[in-house]
Amino acid sequence: MSPAINLAIAAAVAVLGFLLLRSQRGLLWKWSRSRKLAERAQIEDALKHCHGCEYEQRMPTLASLASALAIGRDEAANLATRLESLSLLTVGEQGLRLTPEGRSYALRVIRIHRLWEAFLADHTGVREAEWHQLADRREHTTTSVEAAWLSSQLGHPSFDPHGDPIPTAAGEMPARHGVSLTTLQPGDTARIVHVEDEPAVVYAQLVAARLTPGITVRVLESSPDRWRIEAEMQDHVLAPVVAANLTVEPIPAVCDEAPPGSRLSSLAVGDQATVIDISPACRGMERRRLLDLGVVPGTVIRAELRSVAGDPVAYRIRGAVIALRREQADLIHVRVHGEPHRR
Repeated sequence: MSPAINLAIAAAVAVLGFLLLRSQRGLLWKWSRSRKLAERAQIEDALKHCHGCEYEQRMPTLASLASALAIGRDEAANLATRLESLSLLTVGEQGLRLTPEGRSYALRVIRIHRLWEAFLADHTGVREAEWHQLADRREHTTTSVEAAWLSSQLGHPSFDPHGDPIPTAAGEMPARHGVSLTTLQPGDTARIVHVEDEPAVVYAQLVAARLTPGITVRVLESSPDRWRIEAEMQDHVLAPVVAANLTVEPIPAVCDEAPPGSRLSSLAVGDQATVIDISPACRGMERRRLLDLGVVPGTVIRAELRSVAGDPVAYRIRGAVIALRREQADLIHVRVHGEPHRR
């Protein structure tokens, strides 16, 4: 082999060694760090699962742990043994139990996750269906100091955007309240206080229907096959498994708070209406934009021009003409002035 080839091989080996071994930037260091982070994430996800079962007064088991983390039964058993060696968990015949240290650790992770969901909901334009997944990533890399800063920026909220309680920095968990929507009878009115965000396929249906905490619903019909409810002047038909993911707080008939009036999107060109409120389903940047435009209770809005396709529609708001898409106008509750023009 010629000296030039030998020199080239030596140079390549030297470069490869540099890339693999250089401190905190080498490939081996990055691989090791990624592996440690994956192990940490699995441990924290296991603790979250066990705490969730405990909070709902269920006993976590190896089977439930394997299902929650999408791993095999043997891997779940090894993980439980690992957690036991770390004094975070005890394994018994009846199931798995968190130690005080394990419970404190779980609450810290849950706090970070729910603070991130609150931040994503109120301070970004991230879609609702993505909050949980992004918070899942952030919860494993956010420190307690960063979590304290995040909480202060949010005003130290007690609940996340799904209505789940946020543990305090001291590890105290506010109680969740309410009952399942499926316990109500036709004619009952209630306010949504919690929306379960798992499984994802069920949660996606609730997101599409804009059924979020703060929304008032009225049960119109219930049967073993379906639930029909009214929420913000719109009917929704839900499968029982979907309805069961809504926790509500019943409203006495004498205090019925179903929003009166119409949606802004119902106005014909030339109609005027007064804003009653903005739907609780409108959050974050979308809500701030409407508020910045002057869409607040008492504001008079006039429909000025409808596009050829029918969407968006131009509205006169406080002297300015603003185009709003139908999905935005649906979130604004108004009281129409006089008799609406013929559509």
